[in-house]
Amino acid sequence: MRWPARIYIAFVVLLGTLCLVTADWGMQHPVRFVCYLVICILASAMKVKLPGIAGTMSVNFLFILIGILDMSAGQTMLMACVGALVQCFWKPKSPTQLVHAAFSIMNIAIAIYGSYHLYHWPLAQRFSGSPVALIAAALTYFVLNTTGVAAAVAFTERKSMVDTWRNCYFWSFPFYLVGASIAWVFSVLTERGHYQSLLLLVPVIYIIYRSYRMYLDHLEDEKDHVEEMAALHLRTIEALALAIEAKDHTTHEHLSRVRIYAVEIGKEMGLPNAELEALRAAALLHDIGKLAVPEHIISKPGKLTPEEFEKMKIHPVVGAEILKRVEFPYPVVPIVRSHHEKWDGSGYPDGLKGEEIPMGARILAAVDCLDALASDRQYRRALPLNQAMAEVVKMSGKSFDPQVVELLERRYIELERAATSQPVTVTKLSTDLKIARGEAPAAGFEVSHSSTTEPEFLSSIAAARQEVKLLYEMTQDLGSSLSLEETLSLVGARLKCMIPYDAIAVYIIRDGKLMPEYVNGESFRYLSSLQIPVGQGLSGWVAQTGRTILNGNPAVESGYLGDPTRFTTLRSAVSVPLTGLNGTLGVLTLYRMDKDEFCADHLRVLLAIASRISLAIENALKFRLAETTATTDYLTDLPNARSLFLRLDSELARCRRTNEPLSVLVCDLDGFKMVNDRFGHVVGNKVLRTVGGALKDACREYDYVARMGGDEFVLILPASTRDQMERRIAELREVGATAGSVVTGTDILTLSIGEAYFPDDGTDAELLLAEADRRMYRAKQAFKQKRIVSPEIDQAPSLVAVQ
Repeated sequence: MRWPARIYIAFVVLLGTLCLVTADWGMQHPVRFVCYLVICILASAMKVKLPGIAGTMSVNFLFILIGILDMSAGQTMLMACVGALVQCFWKPKSPTQLVHAAFSIMNIAIAIYGSYHLYHWPLAQRFSGSPVALIAAALTYFVLNTTGVAAAVAFTERKSMVDTWRNCYFWSFPFYLVGASIAWVFSVLTERGHYQSLLLLVPVIYIIYRSYRMYLDHLEDEKDHVEEMAALHLRTIEALALAIEAKDHTTHEHLSRVRIYAVEIGKEMGLPNAELEALRAAALLHDIGKLAVPEHIISKPGKLTPEEFEKMKIHPVVGAEILKRVEFPYPVVPIVRSHHEKWDGSGYPDGLKGEEIPMGARILAAVDCLDALASDRQYRRALPLNQAMAEVVKMSGKSFDPQVVELLERRYIELERAATSQPVTVTKLSTDLKIARGEAPAAGFEVSHSSTTEPEFLSSIAAARQEVKLLYEMTQDLGSSLSLEETLSLVGARLKCMIPYDAIAVYIIRDGKLMPEYVNGESFRYLSSLQIPVGQGLSGWVAQTGRTILNGNPAVESGYLGDPTRFTTLRSAVSVPLTGLNGTLGVLTLYRMDKDEFCADHLRVLLAIASRISLAIENALKFRLAETTATTDYLTDLPNARSLFLRLDSELARCRRTNEPLSVLVCDLDGFKMVNDRFGHVVGNKVLRTVGGALKDACREYDYVARMGGDEFVLILPASTRDQMERRIAELREVGATAGSVVTGTDILTLSIGEAYFPDDGTDAELLLAEADRRMYRAKQAFKQKRIVSPEIDQAPSLVAVQ
């Protein structure tokens, strides 16, 4: 229980005790008192649950009013306190705590004390015994009793005292007036000796009780209806928010955070409940109008063109029109329509300024901006929260209400903790579902027809001639080479003449990512390290959508480096997709050091040559694939036998010219057949890949490792002499044996190596390979003889397996 509630309850208990102690406890009409007490206890058991709070109400107030007329203050308090105890402990829906019972008793004691002394006030003697005096006493009792309980509810449950009193107790006001009239009638009858009239109190009590029940049942039905409508509106809000999330996948978490911030700021500013509910709904639905904005504009990872911004500006109006049809019971529509208005009147759509803007819209605008600055967007990286708050403060008095900004600056750290501590449940729509049924629409599929459009006139004849010359020369040169490196280098050089740039990158799509195939210029290491998933970042968005970007922000690519400490100094980019016969091949992106350095003419030139570049890249990639397949072993990715002979002939020719020594090693895996027999060919293939990779890693950069076939590998070692080879062979044997044991878990593999030297053992490839092969077989035989002499070598694998 909160400290204000504890202090208030303690005060009421002390004041009620004082009233009980100082009351007149004279016993008047004891028989009548006992009758009243019995009927009061029965009436207290006829209780009804109050709407909206954990409290009950009974019809025992009728006997309290009779007690004020006919008995002493002590008798009336005793009768009321006993009735309160019965009301608290008779069939409670939840266990009653002693503190609650004590508060209820003492609060009633205070109310009786005040109303009793008002009725018997000397200045009111002229009205004594009249219905007017009793009605005044009844009203006093009603106010003191109900406001006392409403204040306790307000302190403990953090509710408005006025709202609680109005909603939970004010409806019973007429019953107190009727009760005062009935009490006066019965008092007159008993004074005249008609004691049997007390029996009429029973049906009267029941009638009042039934009236209570009927009225509260009606209130309960209305409450259920209101809750049902509130739930309907809540489901409508959630459904509409889900529609926004389906359009813009970065919005759901943003909406939830904005709602938490906005509602808390609204509470701090003392907005009424209706406006708080409107703000809560508007925080989730303020972007619903984006359903009318094309998706490529919403998710564009770059600056918008004037035409695109004009389209974007319609979303507050469209959102307000959509929500107007929902007919919310609170003012959501004005907030949604005005959430892009600015304090100085420069916003849209209506140009409102200052206090003309609804308070909810002013709160939402500031909170929305703060969260947007502190979140990743397609066109920029997120700012730290304190920097984002500083940017909002800079716009105070221009874009945002200074009062809202001041309050947000004071509480944003606390609100951020509250927002991050609340889990966000996201319901995903089946936007990635593929429907198998349905062969074609009723109208058939669209058939694309190629069309040509007239180019725009250029501002300069010289520029036109230069552009035509570039296109002609590039067209001629692109078909002259099937080398991808040469083709892309040529593209970079030719483009430099027409479009000034500080860096160029050509990305090729591989396994769902954009990999840099050609990079030149500033931030070379940064661009070369990128691996951008298709659909993400600046270039990834271009690859997925097939659309262009002019003056995008290269900093959004930094998230795909895997190193948050690295960044680029490039500030603007123009990017176009490269489309081949079977879809998008990749992306061509040019970068500049300054912002907004590219113009529409630059983009037009890139679009004019993109198809030619795409065709050249596609041909070069196909040639590279064919070349790689012809010279590379498919299993180990090492050069194959054909490539080996070509390389060995080339090395021998170089050695003849320079009189440089050359060593050739032939390696064979001993025990490889046993691996296939014991573990299967899949494990055998893995052994070959592992051994091949280990041999390559153990060699120098300019050494050459190839797979001859089967389990044989050949190493070409330039600048290697006979004196160095004994140590190298021992190292390679260890490398091969270790790689085999890593895969199989046993030591059944060894590596037999034979060597040959140029020019001592031969001057051509065949002689050197033949000599190295003979020596390899002699090494293999020597090892077998050693195994016969030392059989413990064969036992080693089994010992390893047992362990």
